[in-house]
Amino acid sequence: MSTRMTGSSLGGPGSLRLAGGAQDLAGLEPLKTFRSRWPAIIGAVLTLAMIAGLARELFGHGLVGLTRSVPSDPRFYLCFALLYMSPPTGDYVIFRRLWGIPVAGLVALIKKRIANEVVFGYSGDAYFYAWARAKAKMVASPFGAVKDVTILSAIAGNGITLAMVAIALPLSRDLLPPDLFKTVLGSAAVTFAISLPFLIFSRRVFSLPRATLWWVFMIHCIRLMCGSLLIALAWHFALPGVSIAMWLFLAAGRLLVSRLPLVPNKDLLFANFAILLIGQDQALSELIAFTAALTLLVHVVLIVIFSGHAVAMRARG
Repeated sequence: MSTRMTGSSLGGPGSLRLAGGAQDLAGLEPLKTFRSRWPAIIGAVLTLAMIAGLARELFGHGLVGLTRSVPSDPRFYLCFALLYMSPPTGDYVIFRRLWGIPVAGLVALIKKRIANEVVFGYSGDAYFYAWARAKAKMVASPFGAVKDVTILSAIAGNGITLAMVAIALPLSRDLLPPDLFKTVLGSAAVTFAISLPFLIFSRRVFSLPRATLWWVFMIHCIRLMCGSLLIALAWHFALPGVSIAMWLFLAAGRLLVSRLPLVPNKDLLFANFAILLIGQDQALSELIAFTAALTLLVHVVLIVIFSGHAVAMRARG
């Protein structure tokens, strides 16, 4: 009884086709692996960039700021902690509703804030997008939502800034030099021009439903107003000799200065503006420097904690 052998069973053309197909599939494996791992790669690269940026800032001017006079009122630190957490908490409320993210998502949102401040603008949004892609089971296509929330955050900030310009400029016209006053006006015009195209072409720009977009915009506005109130309270507790109303005005000025696109040294402009209003130049400059340095120090501590936890989890796994 003979066994009939075909080309496909013993090295014939069929087996060559199968072998070639297997080689092609094997060649595609590295590409498939890269596509599945690119969110983790981007996250790791941005984490290293955050660490490098924090080290540069801390050993640059950060340590100098921490050597300034330290507020003794514990309410300053309570308000500072709430202020620090207000941006990631606002984002967490938004993405909790959009995606149902777990509490662990708050860590990614804190990293998003740190990256945006110490690496370069919107690098934190790229990090958060990579984090969302890594959680593909939670959300299939995160790009549209991340894009919409980021744009709405900028529009909310610009809108509140323009409102503050309308309130603050008439009151500060006599306090600012003419050249600086014109620069602020020009910056306000640029700020308005940046937001205008997104409003005109909103149907093509945004992907979320209109009702959801208005809700996200409202959350951003509430977050910004709470942040201004908290920084005013913190400074009031640090320098109680200045009225809370004046600190609220300065908090509005701080938000305004932080978003002016044509001003090269925003911290210096704000410090000079604040000193012109309330005096106490040494105490005020020290308080502003200490607040900035404390923010930087909290960034460093949190990144160290998050990185250590991630290393421990990988070692345990």
